[in-house]
Amino acid sequence: MFAYYARLGLRSLRRNPALTLLMIIAMGFGVSASITSYAVFRATSNNPIPQKSAQLFAPQIDNWGPARAAENGGDPPDALSYADATALMLAHKAPRQTALFPIAPSLVPSDPNRLPFRPLSYAAYADTFAMFDIPFEYGGGWTAADDQAHAAVAVIGRDTNQRLFGGANSVGRTINLDGRDYRITGVMDTWNPQPLFFDPVNTSGFSDAVQLFVPFTRAIDLQMPTAGDTACNQDTGSGWEDFLRSECVWIAFWAELPSASEADAYRQFLQGYAAEQQRAGRFHWAPNVRLSDVTRWLADRHVVPPESRMSMLVSLGFLLICLVNTIGLLLAKSLRRSGEIGLRRALGASRNDIYKQFLIEAGTIGAAGGLLGLLLTGAGMLGVGLVFDPNIARLVRLDAVLIALTLLVAIVATLLAAFYPTWRAAQVQPAWQLKSN
Repeated sequence: MFAYYARLGLRSLRRNPALTLLMIIAMGFGVSASITSYAVFRATSNNPIPQKSAQLFAPQIDNWGPARAAENGGDPPDALSYADATALMLAHKAPRQTALFPIAPSLVPSDPNRLPFRPLSYAAYADTFAMFDIPFEYGGGWTAADDQAHAAVAVIGRDTNQRLFGGANSVGRTINLDGRDYRITGVMDTWNPQPLFFDPVNTSGFSDAVQLFVPFTRAIDLQMPTAGDTACNQDTGSGWEDFLRSECVWIAFWAELPSASEADAYRQFLQGYAAEQQRAGRFHWAPNVRLSDVTRWLADRHVVPPESRMSMLVSLGFLLICLVNTIGLLLAKSLRRSGEIGLRRALGASRNDIYKQFLIEAGTIGAAGGLLGLLLTGAGMLGVGLVFDPNIARLVRLDAVLIALTLLVAIVATLLAAFYPTWRAAQVQPAWQLKSN
């Protein structure tokens, strides 16, 4: 019977090609707009480390006072000062922890004919690699002993390894950073979490893949300046040591706390640390600290672009308008076929038969609209870069899930739009139609 109803539906659609085409176009454009906007929203609101997002925490400590915190909604600064970051590292209240900041060293190739370049780089501690589940193609991260020894070691990314060594195992070889040699301990495999959860402050959450890590202690020894934001509330003096002693905030900090009880204990530790700084005369205000997991941290930093939310709402509204228009077109089409429906009912067709015929017909329109929407969605993906930042646009892809979702939304939306017209068609009285025709 399904094949029979499908033939009836296709025959009916061919009788009104202009009306059929209009409905297909309406559904195609409506679905395309909504799916394209959803693809952008999905890419920007993605959980970058789902297996650990509830275990990784970023602490905040107010070292500026309530006047500046009030400007930030009462929250402490987004980063830590050097004094606070080193104090948390020395306290070691988390099973794994790291302080980190972006740097911009020049990587000098061994081939004199090739120009130096600046890969996206960070100074960090050894725990970073296990905390963030960074995969390795060769070797691994350096050790805690290397951190303590301020060793000249480095971890490079797969792209950088390909660029320098042709993709070969380069563990144990050296690279030249700003004129100094560093021994490679590991080559990262493809790793580019988006949003870049551990440093949304300096990257807005989206950037190229990190290609270089060096020890935090080594970077401080060499007075490597941060390549990110630095916020100061007072004069920092004239030298590096004065800068480190200042209340400038520029260092990110992450702690891995596997259980809720450990997270609660760490919050109490932060509260106690801030209270201790108050007693020591460094802070002249009540302790103000925060501890946010990855999801909360990204939400509070407003990593998801507001335009992606707005475009999604607008596109859903557009899809709703297309549905309303489709309802009107299907209703007009069904009312014009009252005589045909009355004759079928008189010949023994039940209301359920009418429902099946019209819903299969609507599903056919939805499938065709979905295919058109798929083509338009593909075109829309190419145009995302005209509206959004290129770092966001390159994350938007038309994958198998999105293809299936496009077809599903088109078919389901058209079936929903067909319910009222189908109900009206099923209410046709055979006797009245036969008398009037």
